[in-house]
Amino acid sequence: MNEGLQPTQYPANIPHSHLSRRKFFSGAIWYVVVIFLALTVVFPFIWMISTSFKPLEEVFVYPPRWIPQNWTWQNYAEVWKQAPFARYFINSTLVAVCVTIGQLISCSLAAFAFARMKFVGKSFMFMVFMSTTFISTQVTLIPSYLIINKFGWMDSFSALIIPFLANAFGVFMIRQSFMAVPRELEEAAKLDGCGRFRFLLQIMLPLNKPILASQALFAFMGNWNSYLWPLIVTNKDEMRTLQIGLRYFMGSEGGTEWGVYMAAAVLVTVPIILFYFFVQKTFVESMASSGLKDV
Repeated sequence: MNEGLQPTQYPANIPHSHLSRRKFFSGAIWYVVVIFLALTVVFPFIWMISTSFKPLEEVFVYPPRWIPQNWTWQNYAEVWKQAPFARYFINSTLVAVCVTIGQLISCSLAAFAFARMKFVGKSFMFMVFMSTTFISTQVTLIPSYLIINKFGWMDSFSALIIPFLANAFGVFMIRQSFMAVPRELEEAAKLDGCGRFRFLLQIMLPLNKPILASQALFAFMGNWNSYLWPLIVTNKDEMRTLQIGLRYFMGSEGGTEWGVYMAAAVLVTVPIILFYFFVQKTFVESMASSGLKDV
């Protein structure tokens, strides 16, 4: 009666077992390669942290030691003594946060206009707007500097923040994500008396949190790591940012205290890591379900 429920018996030498072994070994090789690449990327960061806790005499010990023999927090204390590091930290934080918020607002508004609103010359304007992404930043440095100097914004937060409050690539990303939202949803909202601005705030933005988190991450990292522009538009020490401040830990005739320098580098890196973990979930979601389609 149960003959039909008996499992099928396969020969021991069926090729399926060979395929399984090949799949296992190919997967194992892939994991080994990925782990090796990951270690290659993480290696400098681990060495930076290790060196930041070493006294000067251990930095150049051969063979190198991954784990300090004599742990010390003195390098971190020296960071705050040798330069106005707190001021640099406040400047970088203020600039990065303001630019990030500004880009989210401006990019969202522009993206909504290009994605949902109808007006004459929309396609042409979008094409011209996106063509600015092909212009290298270095090409615009001198004209931007002349404009900032003409406005009298040198050595001010205006010079560090205002030129970066809009981002063409951010508009493109958010626009593509907005276009993926069904128009039926907008029509239903209109029937309920929802205006465009309310539709943007209460429906479009909550539905597109992943892409907004990605743009926030790109904006924050880009401005936190900015070096050349702050170097050009700031002369006063109290207006310098962290990336320029790191230069003060590079010695000239007296040499560089690498333990102190690495401690400063760790402190500069920590906010980026914390910000990434803060938006990690939504950032990964945006990579998994990207709206970059239906261009």
